[in-house]
Amino acid sequence: MATSATTLTSLSFFSSSLFLSSPSSKLSTSLSFSFKPSSNPSLSISSQLSTLPILSFTGEKIGETYLDLKSAPPETARAVVHRAIITDLQNKRRGTASTLTRGEVRGGGKKPYPQKKTGRARRGSTRTPLRPGGGVIFGPKPRDWSVKINKKEKRLAISTALSSAAENTIVVEEFGDKFEKPKTKEFIEALKRWGLDPKQKSMFLMMEVPETVNKSSRNIGTLRMLTPRTLNLFDILNCDNLVLTPDTVDYLNGRYGEDYEGDTEDDNDEYEEEEEEQSGE
Repeated sequence: MATSATTLTSLSFFSSSLFLSSPSSKLSTSLSFSFKPSSNPSLSISSQLSTLPILSFTGEKIGETYLDLKSAPPETARAVVHRAIITDLQNKRRGTASTLTRGEVRGGGKKPYPQKKTGRARRGSTRTPLRPGGGVIFGPKPRDWSVKINKKEKRLAISTALSSAAENTIVVEEFGDKFEKPKTKEFIEALKRWGLDPKQKSMFLMMEVPETVNKSSRNIGTLRMLTPRTLNLFDILNCDNLVLTPDTVDYLNGRYGEDYEGDTEDDNDEYEEEEEEQSGE
C-alpha cells in the first residue's frame, strides 16, 4: 500500500485541481457547477466545462466544442480519484512473490550437535531462520492483491479527472489520413503546430489509431496513444496535455456525461475486456 501511495504522488499532472491544497479555489475558475435537485446532495453533479478549441492539422483554429461530464463534488473528488487509482495499481500486482519457511528449506533434518554438555545454545536444525541458509520469518507468499471497485465509482473517477484536465485539453481534427507513411519527424512538427512541447507528456485519445499514426508516434517516449478500450485513470493524471478528436469528445459526452443511462450488457462486456487488457499490461 505504501508503494502505491508513493507512485501516486509522483504523477506529473500539476494542472489537475484534484491534488492541490485547496481544490475548490482552482475548480471554481475552470468549471461552472450546476447542481441538480436531488434528495441526496452527495451524489455526482454535472459540470459544464469551458469550450475547447478545435485545431486543424496545420494548427489553425477551425471551431469550438465542449465537454459535459459528470464530476464528483469538490470535497469528495480527491477521495474518489485516489480510491480508483489505488485500485488500478493494486490490481496490476501479480502477487507471485514467495519465500521458503524453515519447514520448506531443503535439509536441516539432523540435529547439529547434542542438546547438552556443549556450552552452546540449543539447536535443533541448521535451517533455523537465525542462521544463514535457513528459512524466512514472515516472508511473502502468493496472494491476491486485487481490490473491488464499483463500475459507477470508477467511471466517476475517470470523468472527474477528465474534467480537471480541461485547462490543458485541445481537440484536433481527424488526422489519420494526413500521414501517407510513418514519419516521426512529421509527427513532432505537428505537435509543435498544435502548441505542444514534445518533451512534455501528452496523451492522445482517439477512437481508432491508424497504423501510420501509431508507427509515427511510438518512438516518442513522452507520448501515449489510447483508445476508449485502453483509457485509464493513471495516464490521464500522468499527462501534461490531453489531445482529443471530435469523435472522442462525442464518445466522452455519451459515456461519462449526465445523459448516460446506465450499464448495459455491451457496457459490461466492454468493461471486462478493458480490465483484462489493463491487467495484462
